Order: sequence, then structure tokens, then C-alpha cells
Amino acid sequence: MEEPILKSFLLCAAWLGSLLLAGCASTLTAPDAALPTAPAPAPAPVTPVTARAPMLLIADGPLQPITATQAASLAVAQLAAPSDLWERMKRGFAMPDLETALVHDRESWYSSRPDYIFRMTERSRKYLFHIVEELEMRNMPTELALLPFVESAFNPQAVSSAKAAGMWQFMPATGKHFELKQNAFRDDRRDVLASTRAALDYLQKLHGMFGDWHLALAAYNWGEGSVGRAIAKNKRLGRGTAYTDLTMPMETRFYVPKLQAIKNIVAAPEKFGSSLPAIGNHPYFQTVDIKRDIDVVLAAKLAEVPLDDFKALNPSASRPVILAAGTPQILLPWDNAAVFQSNLDTYSGGRLASWTVWIAPTTMRSAEAAKRVGMSEADLRSVNKIPARVVIRAGSSLLIPRGARMEQDVTVHVADNGQLSLVADAAPRRTVVKAGKNESVTSVAKRYRVAASDVAEWNKVGTSASFKAGQQVVVFLPTKAKTVAKGRPGTRVAKAGRGAKASKNAHNKTVRVAKR
Repeated sequence: MEEPILKSFLLCAAWLGSLLLAGCASTLTAPDAALPTAPAPAPAPVTPVTARAPMLLIADGPLQPITATQAASLAVAQLAAPSDLWERMKRGFAMPDLETALVHDRESWYSSRPDYIFRMTERSRKYLFHIVEELEMRNMPTELALLPFVESAFNPQAVSSAKAAGMWQFMPATGKHFELKQNAFRDDRRDVLASTRAALDYLQKLHGMFGDWHLALAAYNWGEGSVGRAIAKNKRLGRGTAYTDLTMPMETRFYVPKLQAIKNIVAAPEKFGSSLPAIGNHPYFQTVDIKRDIDVVLAAKLAEVPLDDFKALNPSASRPVILAAGTPQILLPWDNAAVFQSNLDTYSGGRLASWTVWIAPTTMRSAEAAKRVGMSEADLRSVNKIPARVVIRAGSSLLIPRGARMEQDVTVHVADNGQLSLVADAAPRRTVVKAGKNESVTSVAKRYRVAASDVAEWNKVGTSASFKAGQQVVVFLPTKAKTVAKGRPGTRVAKAGRGAKASKNAHNKTVRVAKR
């Protein structure tokens, strides 16, 4: 008799539960339709929350009893968004924890340097909310938002010895593969929005290749080809293929333990005697459209933002002017966006941009280029970051002062594709050659592609003079020029014989970490 009674009790409880759910989900109709009903109250305004609240699903079929085990496995939905970004991030931690001696070593290293952790986290407050948002939208583990701590200490201007740049440390070739523009006027490897999008695209691709976040991170640091070969080697030797099983360079061996150590400190800072500065769970910046070229200093002034803060949010703008055709948006602190727009609409101080772009018509030295555009050589080299002892190649794009009557902004083609190409300006080399039969000043000049007047001057003879067969003739020949890598100004001259090796390294080791 006890079993039927128990079943009846459960059925009654289920029936009562369904009534409660129905009451929460809909309005009950009074049995007497003639009774007056009170007007429905106006809906309360909905306050948007940052965290994505879970959806409440109500079954439309018959209720089924569940076991105690099934009930225990159901998570309780948290309806309130966390006020602190660290808490929000911790809720999204989803990578398996790594427990190794290297992790404990890095925990000790970071926790013994509270000033370093504080500087990094203070720097990150401008960018963390955006990164966490992007990770959540992609359903990726939120501890990946901590990766720029490992890569660059959250410095968007960081550049490694291998020329990896930005807070996500993209190499030039990998950046181009993920559509990060790199030209004379901008470098999207430093751009907050573009580099974050590219980094998460790359991490998703690597996770798809290896099916494991630790291996994906190793590939992000070491290169997907290197990780693939290490896995294949272990398979041939009958060894494991997990991250901890692979033989890797020291840098990559420490890479994931560093991230795990930072994750552990964020998860429980008090355990390591650390403290994290409070970061609110709300956007730090918003995008603002730019429709005309504008000087960086003026943009910061109109936004009423310190110049350093403006540059921290717009680190790809490395020149004194923002070209609207190539950079149609800027980032501003949330409350300053409206201030900028209001000040811009009422601005009456004249032109917005005092710089424009000039295309070098021929190959020339910087002194000649400066003379043509009416600048001092020092100013031309400074604003365009042109090193000493180089020659500017024809077709290079140079920033120059905008004329008083020049109203036209830089075109899309130039803003998107402008490059500065330089070659080493080597001094001519004194060479002594032997004159052939019936040789003259004119024939020597023609043979070595120099001016006849120069040959005459070098040998203290007239331009119509002839040489005896076997006579020693002095000529000054140019040293073979070494090309400076195209793209961003200031790149070092490439040494002969290293181009192929450098290219191979850039392919195999896609991302490298700056020394910190």
C-alpha cells in the first residue's frame, strides 16, 4: 500500500508544480468572464545587462518524474550579472587545468612581483571587457582573455626581437594572413579591435586542428607546423601526444604554465597574497566614426582625453594624422564619445588635418625629397621615421605638411596601400681597371654606366682623352644596394643571404613572444 500512496503523492506534487510554472509563465483567466478586470500594468523598463542570462525553457508535454541524480546535475541559473569583470571572467573558465612544476614555478614568479601584476592589470582595464565579450560570443574559454598578459603584458605597442607586434604579438606574415593591414600609416597588429578579432580567429582555427586548447596555445606560440611535427614524431615513437608529452623549445614549455599561473592568481588572488584592481563589468570604450582626415593631437583635444590615453586606445595610429579613408573609426572612452562628436560639430578652428601624403616620383635621397616638398630633411625623416643613410624609392608614400588651400583628403587607395620602400645609400667604391685596346674616357664611362665627366675628373684628363691598352683607369662604382623591407618605415636593412632563412622562420614560428 505504501508504493501507490508514494506515487500519488509525487503526481500531486508534479501537478501543483505545473500550476506554479503556468502561473509564472502566463496570466490566469478568471472563471467568471463577467467580472471586471484591472487594466494591465505598464511593463517595467528593461535594464540591459552585460552577462547573457540563461533562457528559461518550459516544457509543453506531460510532466515526467526525475531522479535525485538528475535533479542534482541541473545548474542553478544566476539571473544577476556580476558587477566585477574578474568574476564574470571566472564564470567562463572552461579549459582543463594544468598541474605541473612549471605552473607552480610561474605562480611563485608572478606572486612575488605584485607591482608587475598591478601594472599589467591596470593596463588591461581598457581592453579586457571587449575581449571577454568576444570570447563569450564565440563560446570560447574566457581565460584566453588573459593571454595578452603572457604575450605582451597587455602593451599594444610591444614589438619583439622577431618583429611580432601588438598585445597579441602577430608576426607580419601571419597578420596579413588574418587581414591585418600593415602599411606606412597604420599597423592593425596593434589595433585593439582588429588584432583581437584576428587572434581569436587564429586560436579557433588551431583548436579545430588539434582538438585541445593546450596544444592550440602551443601552436600559437611555436607554430602549427612545429606542433604538428612534434605530435607526429611522438606517434612514431609510441609516446603520448598531449601538451606535456611533447618535446618543445623552452619558451613554449613555459607558455601554457604562464597562462595557467595567471589564471590561478585571478581565480584566487588571496591564496597568493595578491590583489587585483577592480574592473567594472561594463564597456570601457566605444567606436566613433571618422569622416575626414584629422590630426591625432586635435582628435584627442576634441574628445577631451589625454593624448597618451587616446594613443592607448588607438595604437595603430602611429603617425600624427588619422586618414579617414584607411581608419574610418577611432576608439574613445565611453563617456567621451559624445563629447568628441559635440566638439567636432562646433569646431571652428580651421582645417582638421595639417598633413597629407606625397608620392615620390623617382628614387631620391631624403634631402632631395625634403627640398621638393618644402620641409627640412630632419623633419621629413622624423615624421616618416626614415633612418640615416638610405634612399627613398620611387612610389613611396610620405607624410608632408598639407598646403593652406588643400582641402582634399587622402584617397582610399593611398590610405590602404601606401608603403615606404628604402634602399641603403652606400658610398661609391674606388676601383682600378685596365683600359682595353682603343679605350677612351667615353667608352669607359659607357661600360661602367657612369658619366664621362666623372671618369675624366677621376683620372685628371679631358673628356675626349684616350687611354693606352693596359693603362690603369680609376672609376668609382656604387656598392650593390641592399633593400630595406617594404611596409612600415624604419625597418632595418636586410643582410645578404638571410632572406630565405628569415622567411622560413616567419612561416614555421608564426608568433613569438617579446622579451619582458
